[in-house]
Amino acid sequence: MEYDIKDLSLKNIGREKIEWVKDFMPVLSSIEKKYIDKQPLKGIRVSMALHLEAKTAYLAIVMKNLGAEVRVSGSNPLSTQDQICAALVDMGISVFAYRGVDNETYNRHLVQALSHKPHIIIDDGADLAHALHKKHPELRENVYGGCEETTTGVIRLKAMDRQKILKYPMFAINDADCKHLFDNRFGTGQSSLEGVMRSTNLSLFGKKVVVAGFGWCGKGIAEKAKGFGANVIVTEVDAVKALEAAMEGYEVMPMKQAAKIGDIFITSTGNIDIITKEHFVLMKNNAILCNAGHFDCEISMKQLNKIAVKKEDRRNGVTGYHLKNGNVINVLGEGRLVNLACSDGHAAEIMDMSFALQLLTALYVLDNKGKLENRLYNVPVEIDRAVAEAKLESMGICIDVLSAEQKKYLESWE
Repeated sequence: MEYDIKDLSLKNIGREKIEWVKDFMPVLSSIEKKYIDKQPLKGIRVSMALHLEAKTAYLAIVMKNLGAEVRVSGSNPLSTQDQICAALVDMGISVFAYRGVDNETYNRHLVQALSHKPHIIIDDGADLAHALHKKHPELRENVYGGCEETTTGVIRLKAMDRQKILKYPMFAINDADCKHLFDNRFGTGQSSLEGVMRSTNLSLFGKKVVVAGFGWCGKGIAEKAKGFGANVIVTEVDAVKALEAAMEGYEVMPMKQAAKIGDIFITSTGNIDIITKEHFVLMKNNAILCNAGHFDCEISMKQLNKIAVKKEDRRNGVTGYHLKNGNVINVLGEGRLVNLACSDGHAAEIMDMSFALQLLTALYVLDNKGKLENRLYNVPVEIDRAVAEAKLESMGICIDVLSAEQKKYLESWE
C-alpha cells in the first residue's frame, strides 16, 4: 500500500479521535449499517481530497467498509492532522498528506491520490477536478462522476459548467439544504470562533467583530459572534445580503470604514483581496485577522508581508506583522481557514449530515453511471430529505405528516 505521511506512530491517537466522532455521527453510521452486506462500492476506486481530520476520516473508513479502494489527500496544507493520517494508513487506506506541506508537495499528493484512476471523486475546493482537467487528463478516463463539498469548489465548478468543459458529472453537495443550511451556517459559525478563541485565548465580549461576506457562512459567524457579546459589523458587495444583515441588526459598512474600528476581522466570501494594504494601514494596534474561506487569498498576505518591517510568531497559530506606523497586525493560521488551521473544524453532529450527503450521492452516481451528462448537478431532493429524516430520527424528533386531503389541497389551483 502506498502512502506519504509524517509519522505512522501517531496512529493510536488518531484512532481515538476517530472513535470519538463516530459516536456522534449516527446518520453516516446508519447508512453504513444499511449497505454493509450489499458492498455497493466493491471494486470501485475512490479518490478524496478533504480536510484530513477525524470526521472526514470516518467518511473514508465507511467507504472502505462498503468495498471501495480509497486514496486520500489533504485539501489544505494546514488542515491536515498527522494523527488522523497515521490512523487511516493503519486501517488500510492510502493517504498522501501531512501538515504544513509546501505547494509542490501538496500538488504531488493530489496526483498520488488520483494515480489509481478513480471511478468516484470526493472533492473539497475542486482541486482534484482542476488536476484532472488541467494537468492530468490521463487519470480521468474511468471517472463516473463525483461530489464537491464546499462553496469555493462549487464556484469553480459552476465556471467550468458555464464553459461546458466538465469531462464528467459532478454534484454540488454544498448547495444541498442539509449542507449549507447547517454546515455552512452553524458549523462555520461555531468552528471559526473556536479557532479565534483557541489561538488567541481572548474573549469576544464587547469587541467589534467585522465579518466580510453575509452568505451562509458569514451569517453563521455573525450570529455566533453576536451570541458571544460582540458588536458585529458586516461588509458586503451584494445589496440584498447587505440589507438582510442590516435588518438582522448588524452594522453594515465598507471594509475601508470597518478597518478603522474593528478589533477582529473574519473573511468568508470565497473571493480574493477582501482585506488589502489599504485596510492594513488603517487598523488598530493588535487587530486580529483571520479567514474562514477555503483558500488563503481573502486576506492579501503578499501585500502584508511586503509592508511589514518585522514578522514574529506570537503564539501557536498567531503571527504578528509589525508595520511602519508602529502597529502590529495579528494573523491567525497564516490566513488559511481558521476553523481547521487553528481548531478541529466543524462539530461531528454537523458533518454527519454533510458526509451522509457525500456518501448517498456517490452511490447515486454509481447507480446512474452512463446516464448522466458531463455537467454540474444539484443533489437529488430525495437524498436531501432522506438525510434530514435520518438526522431527526437520530435526535428522537418526530414531525407531522400531510394527510391525503392536505396534499390534494396543496396541489390544486382551485
